[in-house]
Amino acid sequence: MRNPSETICLVTGASSGIGRAVAKALIQQKYTVIATARRTERLQQLGLPEKGIYAGDLNDPSFQKKMEEGIYNDYGSCDYLFNCAGMVEAGTIEEIDIERVSSMIRLNIETTFRLTYAFLKRFKKQGFGHIVNISSVLGTKVRPTAGAYAATKYALEALSEALRMELAGSNIAVSCIQPGLVYTEFHDHWETHPKDSMNIPDPLTPEDIADMVRFIMNQPPRIRIPKLMILPRDHVI
Repeated sequence: MRNPSETICLVTGASSGIGRAVAKALIQQKYTVIATARRTERLQQLGLPEKGIYAGDLNDPSFQKKMEEGIYNDYGSCDYLFNCAGMVEAGTIEEIDIERVSSMIRLNIETTFRLTYAFLKRFKKQGFGHIVNISSVLGTKVRPTAGAYAATKYALEALSEALRMELAGSNIAVSCIQPGLVYTEFHDHWETHPKDSMNIPDPLTPEDIADMVRFIMNQPPRIRIPKLMILPRDHVI
């Protein structure tokens, strides 16, 4: 790995939650960070230079292309893609908002897949790179009312494992971090927060996940960490 200041990191979903914590941790360690999300003001609070901020709709393929080309024009390469952008929608058959489910599927699967393949093509040309996907414990299990969200994470896990196999023996790595319950803005619109309904009084924090990101990044090149699950103490599943 190059020196931190020469290591280029793209972080999606960087305006809040895990993405923001990852971006801040990397900035603190002097990595060159490019942050993307919809909320311009939140991105500007990270203190990045103008070329380090891409505010826009990640679901828009033309925005993704503009960002990809901008990064390679400005920096000539990219070392890491952190796929942190995502959303969660869950509920009973009677209560679930199918429009939000559809939006979740688009962001968690279609948008993430598009960006991943675009950057992996670049990584193969440059001969190195690392994709770090923020998955979920629900990418390995299911529970009632959360099947749609789990399905999006199962899809991400399947893609990641297939890509890992395809890239075995190369200098390109793919990792999935599988958190249990993390206290973020994800659940702000829920009537009952999962920490109460699931009896998890002390959920993980976004900073806990950022610590796992640093752990993965600090491994020597010969080591791969395809999956890393992290759960709060009281998380049963």
